[in-house]
Amino acid sequence: MATEDTLSQNSLQARRLLDLGMANYANQKFDSAFYFYNRSKLLYEVENDSLKIAYNLLQMAIIQQIYGDYSGSEKNLVEALPYTQGNLLYQSAAYNQLGISSKELYNYDDALYYYEKAKSITKDTLPKISIENNIASVNIEKKEFNTSIKILEAVMKSKVLDTVNVTKARVLDNLGYSYFKVSRDQEGLRLMNKAMEVRKKNKDTYGILGSYLHLSEYFLNKDSKKANEYVLEAYQTTMAIGSVDERLESLSFLVKNNFDRGNNKYALAYIQLNDSIVKVRNNAKNQFAKIKYDSEQNRADNLKLSAQKAQTTLQLERQKNSTLLLYFVVLLVVFLSVFIINFLRTKSKREKIRISYNTETRISKKLHDELANDLYQTMTFAETQDLSTENNKETLLNDLDSIYSRTRNISRENSSIDIGPNFVPNLKVMMSNYSNDAVNILVNGLDVLQNTALETNKKITIYRTLQELLVNMKKHSQCSLVVITFKNIDKKIQIEYTDNGIGVSQEKINLKNGLLNVETRVKAIDGTLTFDNALQKGFKVNIIFPV
Repeated sequence: MATEDTLSQNSLQARRLLDLGMANYANQKFDSAFYFYNRSKLLYEVENDSLKIAYNLLQMAIIQQIYGDYSGSEKNLVEALPYTQGNLLYQSAAYNQLGISSKELYNYDDALYYYEKAKSITKDTLPKISIENNIASVNIEKKEFNTSIKILEAVMKSKVLDTVNVTKARVLDNLGYSYFKVSRDQEGLRLMNKAMEVRKKNKDTYGILGSYLHLSEYFLNKDSKKANEYVLEAYQTTMAIGSVDERLESLSFLVKNNFDRGNNKYALAYIQLNDSIVKVRNNAKNQFAKIKYDSEQNRADNLKLSAQKAQTTLQLERQKNSTLLLYFVVLLVVFLSVFIINFLRTKSKREKIRISYNTETRISKKLHDELANDLYQTMTFAETQDLSTENNKETLLNDLDSIYSRTRNISRENSSIDIGPNFVPNLKVMMSNYSNDAVNILVNGLDVLQNTALETNKKITIYRTLQELLVNMKKHSQCSLVVITFKNIDKKIQIEYTDNGIGVSQEKINLKNGLLNVETRVKAIDGTLTFDNALQKGFKVNIIFPV
């Protein structure tokens, strides 16, 4: 862990390297400036000084743009962005520079995105105007001149623009050029000439160069002599200020327009300059990449040595702690195992008790509702009537047989369900038991269940649900025909229950415990249950659940 003295030394060294980077940048020794900025950044990373890290990365990115290394510049700017959080000035600068790199790489949509991001976090009017002009420049490159005109005309209305001649000249020149491109030639020429005047008055050499190039293009098909005069002026200016990209553009114009026919010096100059630019920029890219790689490698080596030293120091402590940790893990596993086993046992026991209680309650209710009164009446009949007579004896036997039959039905309803190979035959038997001389039960498509692999809980749900519906039919429906149909459609089981009984209202459905049980069971297997019924028109239930 770094001490305060170490941090202080790092801070001083980082600041010294930053100053060296700034000094070399001011003297246009850009390769040296890049080296010092990079070293300063690495030391500020140790100190977690986000803004200084961001500043160094921004400066390195600008240097890479100067040398045409736009891809490398883009990487450094993306690296800088997280460090600019909380500082709108640096954040706006990073997005603006990303816009420049993207534009030079012909990624115009990315450039517009970054410029818009920069504009959205820029508060001051003047910087915002510069960004608007950059956005217009991208639209010019995309040949969307009406869009650039709309942007620049809005910018021209700003009073702040009159206070900064250099920026105003850029806006005038771009707006004039856009007018020219949409065939508004006179307006375009007037604004481009006005921009030239402002630039000459302010000795804005780089701006004058841009005006020459735009004016030469304007006169290309109108006055070739004047066009060539402007492009020669542009070429001479690029020689004076060392602007290689614009010099290349000027030479390209001269070559295309066959200036000085019979003299190929401009074509040769273009080829030589282009080759030179490619070579210089490739060398610059390699140099910048090597500086970053060497720095990262040195840092990695230092970290490796530090790690080895720390490893030696901590090794004994780790060995000491590993045994304690092992004991702790074993105890924890034992404790968790005991806890989980007890929890599962308790949960299983509670579930069994709950199921048993629910079953007992249901059986008790059935015994009370269906048998208790009849049994009491039968006992009273036996006590008060003369059983020696044939009629009374026959009545008693019939009542006892009825009670026995219903007792057997209750037992059957609450018996365990065979969910094995005999599930479908047993289901068929259960349904047929509710059929008699008064009620005919028709079952269609039962083989669907035989041919479908069903989970245990779904088999139980089918059995109990149909049982509940048939019990409800026996008690309330007063029907003579029941039709139960099974289907398998799109991997979903559909069960349709229909009878021709008296039907039941929705309000009574909500009050019937048996039908509520049916709905609860079906929902538990992710199914749906639909009642389609009306008084005097029978009772219909549609059950659907996934296989």
